[in-house]
Amino acid sequence: MNRKERFEKVLAWFELNMPMAETELQYSSPFGLLVAVILSAQCTDKRVNQITPPLLEKYPTAQFMALATPEEIFEYIRTCSYPNNKANHLVGMAKMVTEKFGGVIPDNIDDLQKLPGVGRKTANVVASVVFNKPAMAVDTHVFRVAARIGLSVNAKNPLQTEEQLVEYIPENLIPKAHHWLILHGRYVCTARKPACEKCGIAPWCNFFLNGSRKSEEG
Repeated sequence: MNRKERFEKVLAWFELNMPMAETELQYSSPFGLLVAVILSAQCTDKRVNQITPPLLEKYPTAQFMALATPEEIFEYIRTCSYPNNKANHLVGMAKMVTEKFGGVIPDNIDDLQKLPGVGRKTANVVASVVFNKPAMAVDTHVFRVAARIGLSVNAKNPLQTEEQLVEYIPENLIPKAHHWLILHGRYVCTARKPACEKCGIAPWCNFFLNGSRKSEEG
């Protein structure tokens, strides 16, 4: 089986079995999602979903959050990872959105990455989820799952994985495929003990077919 065939089989399975895949972060506006994704770095979606309602009730827009101090934001996000850094990033992001972008979240990856606390992964998530752009965000789940299945080959970093995935995945499926791979990695193809015995894509997975972790190593 070549890579093109593997992509076709895997994507077809996801389309049939996970047609409504979407982010598990709860949000009601582009600004709310951006805040949630910044907070989600090295933090669970469950924890972020507990933090964001009171935070966004107090600061519902970039204009409101831009008036806050990092110390004020810290009190709302202290239970997430790296709260000091994230508080600074959120205030800086809100100020730039307000001053440079007229209070409107940018809809393109280049402008999104200019915002404090926003790297390529975060920018891709927002562009994909909010604006339905063909942007493939690669987090630890996507990086691991793509390599195990054989969708990415010898990718040394998230950008290389991203480039390989978008080469083979049709543009209209990229936003959904991002969630397919994340959710598969979160609940089935887990880091320490992948549940290969109940995995629907096992017939096309290098990791399963090799019967070992060799596919992860090379």
